[in-house]
Amino acid sequence: MNVNWEGLLPIRGEVIVIEDDPTLQSLMTDIMDEIGAQTVPFTTADDALAYLLEAHGECTLVIADHGVPGQVQGIEFIEMVKGRWPHIAAILTSGCLIESTEVPAQTIYLHKPWSLDEMVVAVAELLQPGRPISKR
Repeated sequence: MNVNWEGLLPIRGEVIVIEDDPTLQSLMTDIMDEIGAQTVPFTTADDALAYLLEAHGECTLVIADHGVPGQVQGIEFIEMVKGRWPHIAAILTSGCLIESTEVPAQTIYLHKPWSLDEMVVAVAELLQPGRPISKR
């Protein structure tokens, strides 16, 4: 995989990926690796939240699928993260249509199937606002 974008800055801190579909989780992890992120994958938001609560304040970005197994869904997870760690950026994904009013503030929503380019642009918008990137 070759992302082929210019202007992407190195990502500092971890990126938590919450996705229960193994293929999509692998794809998101590969994309993040390609743009220089250290990725920590989870299949449930419950496990990701427990990880964050164990003093893992080095997280820069969370990418959460809304419809994952467990007690906490993607929207609730992002709301909890934003409430406790407002500096952590967030991307919400879902195969179901989510109304814009349900998407937590300062969160980018990507409806599945999203493209590699859409994911990279979303990451750049959140982690390097005001610094444009361009396709090679």
